[in-house]
Amino acid sequence: MSPTHPHAELIACFKRAQADAAHKFGLIQAAAKKGPGAIQAAADTAAKAAKRRDSYAQKLKALGVDLQD
Repeated sequence: MSPTHPHAELIACFKRAQADAAHKFGLIQAAAKKGPGAIQAAADTAAKAAKRRDSYAQKLKALGVDLQD
């Protein structure tokens, strides 16, 4: 952990989850050409990634860290 910010590891996890969620939502567009089954699978995956991102954001908020873009 960085001595300058005690929650650096949690912030890094949040940033990775945020990037992952954005990537998964982008995959929905690519799956559109493959049919409804692929779209549903991509949407489910994106929803899980967003839930993971939101979980990290909630933990950071509880610690008093605000990472609004």
